[in-house]
Amino acid sequence: MEVRSENVQVRCDKLQAPGIPRTRLQVWFIRVCSSILLWTCLVQLVAVGELWHPKFFPNITNKVPWIPLVPRHVDAVVQSPPPLVPPRNYTSNGFLKVSCNGGLNQMRAAICDMVTVARLLNLTLVVPELDKTSFWADPSNFEDIFNVRHFIDSLRDEVRIVRRLPKKYSRKYGYSPMEMPPVSWSNEKYYLQQILPLFSKHKVLHFNRTDARLANNGIPFDLQKLRCRVNFQGLKFTPKIETLGYELVRILQEKGPFVALHLRYEMDMLAFSGCTHGCSMEEAEELKRLRYAYPWWREKEIVSEERRSQGLCPLTPEEAALVLQALGIDKDTHIYIAAGEIYGGEKRLAALRAAFPRIVRKEMLLDPAELQLFQNHSSQMAALDFMVSTASDIFIPTYDGNMAKVVEGHRRYACQLMRTKECKSISNDKIIEATPNLVSYRYLGFKKSILLDRKILVGLLDMHHNGTLSFNEFTVAVRLAHEKRMGQPTRRRVIADKPKEEDYFYANPQECFCEGTNCADLPGYGNLSGIQGAKVSDLLS
Repeated sequence: MEVRSENVQVRCDKLQAPGIPRTRLQVWFIRVCSSILLWTCLVQLVAVGELWHPKFFPNITNKVPWIPLVPRHVDAVVQSPPPLVPPRNYTSNGFLKVSCNGGLNQMRAAICDMVTVARLLNLTLVVPELDKTSFWADPSNFEDIFNVRHFIDSLRDEVRIVRRLPKKYSRKYGYSPMEMPPVSWSNEKYYLQQILPLFSKHKVLHFNRTDARLANNGIPFDLQKLRCRVNFQGLKFTPKIETLGYELVRILQEKGPFVALHLRYEMDMLAFSGCTHGCSMEEAEELKRLRYAYPWWREKEIVSEERRSQGLCPLTPEEAALVLQALGIDKDTHIYIAAGEIYGGEKRLAALRAAFPRIVRKEMLLDPAELQLFQNHSSQMAALDFMVSTASDIFIPTYDGNMAKVVEGHRRYACQLMRTKECKSISNDKIIEATPNLVSYRYLGFKKSILLDRKILVGLLDMHHNGTLSFNEFTVAVRLAHEKRMGQPTRRRVIADKPKEEDYFYANPQECFCEGTNCADLPGYGNLSGIQGAKVSDLLS
């Protein structure tokens, strides 16, 4: 013992110096190492626990935003990510920069069009810029809404897409690209003869408006198929949006069959359409002031009742309640309001809620903390509504705006991507093999979208209100008017020189169903006797 004591004393003598004694350093070192070791073990334990039993740590995993949730009623197959397709080898004629305008779904369609234009002209596309200056003032960038890596990789065999321009072509280095809006509803000839020659002088062309700049019809079949591919495969929401969207769908499906009602009774819609039916004088004046506050909106003086009689106004919540009752929607059906803030708030929804007590909104189904990141980001909120609307048992838009049209097109095509109980096959004896790129689909039917004929409905509603039609007579008339407006596959209506009046490509992308190089022998179209005349309540069963 004495020897050890002497040895220690000797060592201590050698270490005498100002500072911390060695024993204290050892204690702190051991504490730090132990803490690191414990945290490492805990992290590994959580990871292993999740592999053994996903619900072992529910309070942790439920808050992880990047874990994808799969909707109920979908036979999902877990697969590893497919290998990247080889990039298309071509000499680029220049860079195409685009600034999309409008809401989420108008921009979505524009992105599909611009990818197609870039492919046609052998251009390099810069990841599109989203609108930040419109009424919604959403600051979201492309990568905040869409999975940008997937967008670039999934289309690399068709068009080269880059995140940003090379430095030498940026404004920071003094380069000014040529800016212009392409002509609306233009065909292949316009882009080849009017736009392509501009790249001999300008290496970068900036399209500062992109809404409806490609024709619905008269476009080569392979380019129409590319529009389908971008829309249904290339544009995938971010994991954050998909996770929350699937959670909404799961919650609703667990409650039973549900209807997604796109109630477009929002302030911007009413102001810019000039539709003030059912509004007070003060509200009508407020909407008019808003319309005049935006100089880019051309129409200022609008006669509301005239526009309503032409079927150009969204239904009011009160009118929507009557129409849903006439269509046979059960009062206990859950109805999801796919919309932003309703003008007039909860007070304006009173009649609709009285008729259908189980009205829900995303704000009612999700924890406020889950929606916090989406606040003041209207396009990201719209993405959630888009996901719920495409997954719903029945989709009913009260106005045929961009969201209504794009959702309608997705529901016509939805059964190509997944088997769901809501898909009603109308062509069991024939199969359509559609092969966009490497993926093959079998035609399985369509999902119901009730496309309201507002021009007819306005007349019927007014007759019911003034006592000319009883509710039973009103019900019969409404059902007869809509028996062939259930979103069935049909050929796109073409009106020469009137593209605004013909069927919108993204509402009815019939080329997505076609095999071969044309749609001449598309089976199933018109064979709809199985559902005509049915009550909507039958479709929910």
